[in-house]
Amino acid sequence: MIQPFDQLICPLDKQPLQLNERTWCCENGHSYDVAKQGYVNLLPVQNKRSKDPGDSKAMVQARRKYLEEGHYLPLARALADIVLEQGDQTLLDAGCGEGYYLRYLVEQAEQKGTELSVAALDISKWAVQAAAKQDKRLSWIVASNNAIPLADNSVDTILCVFGFPVEAEFKRVLKPGGRLIMVDPAVNHLTELKSIIYSELKSKSETLPITGSDYELTSEQRVNFQVELNNNESIKNLLTMTPHLYRSSKEGREKAEKLQNLTITVDAWIRVFSLK
Repeated sequence: MIQPFDQLICPLDKQPLQLNERTWCCENGHSYDVAKQGYVNLLPVQNKRSKDPGDSKAMVQARRKYLEEGHYLPLARALADIVLEQGDQTLLDAGCGEGYYLRYLVEQAEQKGTELSVAALDISKWAVQAAAKQDKRLSWIVASNNAIPLADNSVDTILCVFGFPVEAEFKRVLKPGGRLIMVDPAVNHLTELKSIIYSELKSKSETLPITGSDYELTSEQRVNFQVELNNNESIKNLLTMTPHLYRSSKEGREKAEKLQNLTITVDAWIRVFSLK
């Protein structure tokens, strides 16, 4: 029921890639080995903006520990329900992180008997390594949303969970009438943590993440719930896994890292856009 997505293209010349044992090759002789963890790196050096782009190893480890405790399960459940309404499909998780939401989605698909062909990418090699270790049936790829190494018009659904959409690339890989499902923070997301680590809370605008005329907003659902964090490690992991770790002041971080309990609000939009 669950299988890897195999319509990959070479990041250098855009030619189709063929898997030969544990190496993806194109007709022009470019080759990419599958790592022992079960992923392939299709992010050329010239496309990297830094030596180690994306989430750090520490951020990935903190997010994995935090999410495995089930704190965001209601959000994962709501997302899976929306995705699987469509039944059998090809799926790209564009910005998969360490794979928590996708793994839950795949588990639900198996229970429902839904067939999925799945690719997942992230620019962080640490995130993809962690994700690939958990389920080697999927196509795990180190790559960027700015240059998705998948064939044109090959995907039914794109997921972008707390990620960065690239509308033109998403349009290229989506089939006509395909879906883009975005998960984005709403105005009250993690407001309790923010009030501790920032001296001033800035109001967040509620603009749509997709503005191009190629997409039509077909549905949106707001998921809002509270989480009780009752130990210091979970609070530290939450802080470490978010960009707030680097944006907050030293004083704010130190204050948060001393806490033994914290109630937080998870507040997120799940929006479905259809490609016109």
